[in-house]
Amino acid sequence: MRPDPEWPDGTLEEAASVFTRARPRLFGIAYRMLGSVTEAEDVVQDTWLRWQDADRPAIANPTAFLALITTRLAINITKSARSRRETYIGPWLPEPVDTGTDPALAAERGEALELALLLLLQRLTPTERAAYILREAFDYPYPRIAEILQVSPANTRQLVSRARKHLTSTRRVPIDRTEHRRLVEVFLSAAQTGNTAALEDLFAADAANPFTGRGRGAAEAAVLYGDRVA
Repeated sequence: MRPDPEWPDGTLEEAASVFTRARPRLFGIAYRMLGSVTEAEDVVQDTWLRWQDADRPAIANPTAFLALITTRLAINITKSARSRRETYIGPWLPEPVDTGTDPALAAERGEALELALLLLLQRLTPTERAAYILREAFDYPYPRIAEILQVSPANTRQLVSRARKHLTSTRRVPIDRTEHRRLVEVFLSAAQTGNTAALEDLFAADAANPFTGRGRGAAEAAVLYGDRVA
């Protein structure tokens, strides 16, 4: 017997109703995995097409089924040749998206962003992290990043390159929770308002004081990574 009392007959109209209720969650799943609004929307649309063709009356838990399909489709995209060519190595930084009218999506995006920035804090030195975020998330030109960090443009390119390599490592240094929260807040503000002045100031200060807030093991990590701070 079907446990879902809201599923009376499995018609297409009812299928659309079930899908509409689940859609925010499905988008959140795809968005967290892909970090791209466009790709997440594509995955949700593909999920809807597969939902129409499914043997819906035989599905006991429609919401779980839809979540499973969404997850599998998102995994396929991350493994595709196109994804391997176009995406950079390491944890992605989610694209900014308006979540003001959707608390569930806001929670999904916030959790994904916090995890991505936590990995950057754990695996990169301050200057690597600054160069990487400014370049990958905000598309800063290398000369401008060099100016902020007080290094040469050539060294800036090396910082970004090293950051990509270090993101694939399993090494993690202890992180101060206050530092993590500060980075999340400043990053979100810059992404939402377009004003990156506070972000630049934060990175400039971190580059000048590389061991601040990184906890035990920070000095060892800096020596290991070979990062040189002006």
